[in-house]
Amino acid sequence: MNLKFGTGGLRATMGPGPDHLNLETIREAALGAAAYVKSRSEEPSVAVAYDSRNHSEEFAKEAARVLALKGCKVYIYPRLMPTPTLSFAVRHLKCDAGICITASHNPKDYNGFKVYGADGCQVTSGAAAAIQMYIEKADEKEAGEDLDFEYFLESEEIEYINDKTIKAFLASIIKKRTQKELTSHLKVVYTPLNGSGLSCVSSILKYIGIKNLQIVMEQAKPDGNFPTCPIPNPEEPEALKLGLDYCEKLEADLLLATDPDSDRIGVAVRQGETYRQLTGNQVGILLLDYILKCRQEAGTLPENPVVIKTIVTTSMADHIAEHYGVEVINTLTGFKYIGEQIGLLEQAGKAERFVFGFEESCGYLVGSYVRDKDAVGAAMLICEMADTYKSIGKTLLDVLEDLYQTYGRYTTELKSYTFDGMEADRRMSLIRKGLAEKPDMKMRGSKVVRYKDYQEGIDGLPKSDVIKLWMEDGSEVVIRPSGTEPKIKVYTERKEK
Repeated sequence: MNLKFGTGGLRATMGPGPDHLNLETIREAALGAAAYVKSRSEEPSVAVAYDSRNHSEEFAKEAARVLALKGCKVYIYPRLMPTPTLSFAVRHLKCDAGICITASHNPKDYNGFKVYGADGCQVTSGAAAAIQMYIEKADEKEAGEDLDFEYFLESEEIEYINDKTIKAFLASIIKKRTQKELTSHLKVVYTPLNGSGLSCVSSILKYIGIKNLQIVMEQAKPDGNFPTCPIPNPEEPEALKLGLDYCEKLEADLLLATDPDSDRIGVAVRQGETYRQLTGNQVGILLLDYILKCRQEAGTLPENPVVIKTIVTTSMADHIAEHYGVEVINTLTGFKYIGEQIGLLEQAGKAERFVFGFEESCGYLVGSYVRDKDAVGAAMLICEMADTYKSIGKTLLDVLEDLYQTYGRYTTELKSYTFDGMEADRRMSLIRKGLAEKPDMKMRGSKVVRYKDYQEGIDGLPKSDVIKLWMEDGSEVVIRPSGTEPKIKVYTERKEK
């Protein structure tokens, strides 16, 4: 296998050969994962889940078969499920690891092999390097096909995860409700973008009292070809187009869209006769202020509360948190680092300090019941928040404007640049060289006043291929290569005066 296992596991296009995801490369990845788990536990167990992508179920069952063949007890969901339910199952079933077959929001040709640790977090760099080592040592002949998935299912070395686990997952989310009942008759349109979110999201919204819930029927059923949204990413306006058509016909208050593995959520809000899509940062600061306000008023904020976000997420969150006396922990990009910080709080016996975590790429977590972003829980809180504000005659856009008036208007922008091969790495090297050699270096017409290179391991964070710039025009810029695609991402934030 030529694919390299990183902190996001494997993600690649599907097809024949060692450079793509197929049954052969899935077997090798499963052999490596099995060897890694067995090196850490005498009686290893692994939870497995999969989303709606083409071959996801096939890949998941093949991974489960190989894990069982190599001596791991396997718990697998009997049907496609959101990624956060995998993170939940790892801890709920006391497993040593988890595997989710998904490529998140990538186009239809992609799939992936995500690995989670016993803490329910995606593995970080050290574990990823160890798994890569075991993959390189693996001999595919060890994954012989004499014993199939059904054999291990009958022998109970593979066991289906029952509905009790799913109900426990939903119950954990419901505990995070801020309102006992909804009052404003909110009209909501929801699209799972042909992914795995329909059952969990619609169930929890109906449970909390959303009676006017319309599903986008063309995108309701699982379909790995994503026929009406070629890039099933709720950050992208094109992915929301069909849902917005529904909203206009029904005069809905709110559109929610979850990606194929239902860990990210996109939001659009009615603005007069049209609809406006909110950015991940905007949804994050709305939820942050709402949760802190509700918990402060109810007297349920813990002692020394903590909010966790990534270094590319809006700094407006820091000022909102400061207003409520809440500590902010900034992490490297990737929700696994947010999950890791929650784990550290739990190890210290202080998990209750965690209040909210989010990243700018539409990922949110409202409690420590999982260690990954969760669009199911976010959908519940977004609807409760919208309902609460509607009951006093405000939309989420009205509240967002109020927050801008209080804390200042922060504008953010993300641009991605795609390259071939190793060109992204070369460009990052050129940027570093320019910063070191040219004290008057400019970017987008503004001079770089100072910069930080996280490759040196600073601010208490692990070494990472990230550069942050402070510009003469007052803006801040973060540059980093994508962890899953041959791209360089440039994040810009400016506070208007």
